Amino acid sequence: MSEQKSRAQIGKMAGLIGIIANVILASGKLVIGVLSASMSIIADAINNFTDGISSVVALIGFKLSQKPADADHPFGHARFEYVSSLIVSIIVMFIGFELAKSSIEKIFNPEAINFSVLTLIILLISIVGKLALCFFNYSIAKKIDSTTLKATAMDCRNDVIMTSVILFATLFEYFTSIKIDGYTGLAVAIFIMISGFNLIKETSSPILGKKNDDHLKDLILDKIKEYPIVIGYHDLMIHDYGPGISFCSIHFEIDKNLDPLYVHELIDKFEREIAEYGTSLTVHYDPVITDSKELNILKHAVTNCIVNVDVRMSIHDFRTIPCDGFSKVFFDLALPENLENKKDELKTLIENELNSLGLGIFQAEITFDSIAFN
Repeated sequence: MSEQKSRAQIGKMAGLIGIIANVILASGKLVIGVLSASMSIIADAINNFTDGISSVVALIGFKLSQKPADADHPFGHARFEYVSSLIVSIIVMFIGFELAKSSIEKIFNPEAINFSVLTLIILLISIVGKLALCFFNYSIAKKIDSTTLKATAMDCRNDVIMTSVILFATLFEYFTSIKIDGYTGLAVAIFIMISGFNLIKETSSPILGKKNDDHLKDLILDKIKEYPIVIGYHDLMIHDYGPGISFCSIHFEIDKNLDPLYVHELIDKFEREIAEYGTSLTVHYDPVITDSKELNILKHAVTNCIVNVDVRMSIHDFRTIPCDGFSKVFFDLALPENLENKKDELKTLIENELNSLGLGIFQAEITFDSIAFN
């Protein structure tokens, strides 16, 4: 069985367990909530039923993410898992909002709670059960790198906190006759909505396109060190198409005097070695002039100039073209976000630096890149 299929099977198993557990817990809470006239316990029961729906969404997400690539989706359907994670997060927010409304109504229209030993037993069983589900989903999420199951685990944690607070409020109200059911329900609702908002931010990030995976990036950069022919690199891009599915591209700067067939062979070898990390990498080969004294002086001057402005900046694809009475200097400049509005000033600064060298008149033609890809 492939790693992706095995991962999906584990995810579907976790989703199925979540459905069964939530239906059982919700049924028990609904019965005691109605019998005891507790709005917070009834809301907790509805929350568990909704958790069951979340598990169904997770199950469907894992199933759809297994679909193979087709003509319309050549990179597969693994991002369905991200979509299902987002749906679970939105459900969590909705639960918090509905619970807040019910709790506010209970604050203005308080009712006595009919406490019983059965209520205590059911709530304790629910806390233990949800705690077990939380650890189970989190361990599986960590094992298979699943944002869906991580969202489900956080939802289970919220349920543990919510049921614990409800149990405390029920006992407190029973022994003191002070009606705090609505207030505790509102506090829990606010906590759930905050958790839901944070989950939405986290799960939407890979859909929108988050920054490069640092772990995979480090693996690629460490592997580059094993290839001394690579003078420099830039434009490393990692495209995430779902958990465990990524495509990468990078530009290598290599001495133009080396045999192209030899360079091509080494690049192929590098791509095959990176494929062992579970990703597909394409290398673009940029031939670099290394034996021109004037070009090296110009490049060194530009490098010193930009580093004095911001050490994060770097240049690549550096070359010159003679024109009538002057020379054009072409290069790409990786620019930090905070300097986006300083492009004209940087161009003038660099041209002044080049023209102060006494090697002629130079005009800079700069292509500005994002520093995120360099």
